[in-house]
Amino acid sequence: MIEYENLTKSNAVFFNDYQVEFKKFLESGRYVLGDSVQKFEQEFAKHCGTKYCVGVASGLDALTLSLKALDLKHGSEVIVPSNTYIATILSILQAGLKPVLVEPDIATYNIDPLKIEEKLTKKTSAIMPVHLYGKACDMESIMEIAKENNLRVVEDCAQAHGAMQNGKKVGSFGDINAFSFYPTKNLGALGEAGAVTTNNDELAEKVRMLRNYGSKVKYYNELVGYNSRLDEIQAALLLVKLRKLDEIISHKRMLAKIYLSGLNDKFVKPSVGKDYFDVYHIFNIRNKRRDALKEYLLKNEIGTEIHYPVSPNKQKAMKGIIDKVKCPISEEIHATTLSLPISFFHTKEEVNKVVEVANRFGD
Repeated sequence: MIEYENLTKSNAVFFNDYQVEFKKFLESGRYVLGDSVQKFEQEFAKHCGTKYCVGVASGLDALTLSLKALDLKHGSEVIVPSNTYIATILSILQAGLKPVLVEPDIATYNIDPLKIEEKLTKKTSAIMPVHLYGKACDMESIMEIAKENNLRVVEDCAQAHGAMQNGKKVGSFGDINAFSFYPTKNLGALGEAGAVTTNNDELAEKVRMLRNYGSKVKYYNELVGYNSRLDEIQAALLLVKLRKLDEIISHKRMLAKIYLSGLNDKFVKPSVGKDYFDVYHIFNIRNKRRDALKEYLLKNEIGTEIHYPVSPNKQKAMKGIIDKVKCPISEEIHATTLSLPISFFHTKEEVNKVVEVANRFGD
């Protein structure tokens, strides 16, 4: 069986280093906001090309605290892609703001800059682009729109650690930006973890306070804050993997190249642009008979996933919020997309096998 994902196999190469780090953590006696968090924040900021990184408890918290730190007008509108994962929209709602859905470019699956301006109103306060599947959005165009309209930008980088547009990494374009280190990510923890990146001194300090009960000095609370601190042990483990992140990305790009060159025209494959460096957190294809394709691959002992089966505007939780918004492009993507195996533990031989079997679909 070629599994879609196996976190034991993905992390096996790190086990010895993890054990060393856990022993150091255990013996340190400093289990909350210790040296590992500080060191990870410094190294991840350097990796992203930003001045600051602030570790938080999850990717959703990273998005929510980023919005909170901007102190946007309550009820103001935030532009967001219509095909994003629900967490992006939840963060907008939890920050007391209104999500405004903009359709993606059907080729890249990322928010279409040409459609953003159509949705701008006097109530718009921010744009939240999402670098879906590991491909950077057209941030240069988005930042220009934001500048012209005096809008803030919060990048959702949950799936795109290391992705670039014209050599500039995601998480370094916006005013403030959010990362998830969920275990399946290219840079994944062994539990929940997230981070915020920014070049703004005040925003970085505000997120540090918000994650820690609104406090800068212990027992003195300046803001209505949260308990959303990056775990010390997760930071220690993330440091181990961060130092191998370029190797992880290189391996996944190699596997993606096999898919891109080998899969036939029955499948819509990810677009590849010369100005973009894709990191392939997910390798998705599209096919009108997606469900039949998934079943066929499973019968041939190949695991797949669907990211995501239901578009946000069709989610039960969004009834009365965004359920009236028509999103035909998003719904087309959600109805036809399928994610193929592309983890750090997968081999060239396994991916070639997936290509061989997939290409026989429908014959």
